Amino acid sequence: MAIYITPAKELPMQLVNRVRAVPGRGLEGDRYFQKQGTFSEKERPDREVTLIAIESIHALKHEYGIELEPAQSRRNIVTSGVPLNDMVGHAFRVGKATLLGLKLCEPCSHLEKLSKIGVKQGLIHRGGLRARIITEGIISTGDEIEEVG
Repeated sequence: MAIYITPAKELPMQLVNRVRAVPGRGLEGDRYFQKQGTFSEKERPDREVTLIAIESIHALKHEYGIELEPAQSRRNIVTSGVPLNDMVGHAFRVGKATLLGLKLCEPCSHLEKLSKIGVKQGLIHRGGLRARIITEGIISTGDEIEEVG
């Protein structure tokens, strides 16, 4: 698992080793925590944390020939071996934080503008998961993701 944040909209995502997840705010240091994200005017819990599976990034290359670095996905957490689409409506723990999967994080034109042409089409239904933070905690690189109850 890898963690990415950026302090303001449209800046490159930065790999970090650990981050504090704060309910109602997001990941400390990230653009949405700072209310500096592109869609910050729409304060909603589905902006707190985004996740994407590395398998989706690999499929994008294999099926569409589009090489995307994990940071270019603009998602906060890159997972491996986690069926993110199945996590909608489920609580899960990442490190010491508990999250709730809210809905799929479908790719948009803005993502494609900031990354590569074809990403929007290539990541449909596998662009990741939007999640709300239920309990505060530190998330660190390599933490396991496990469903709660």
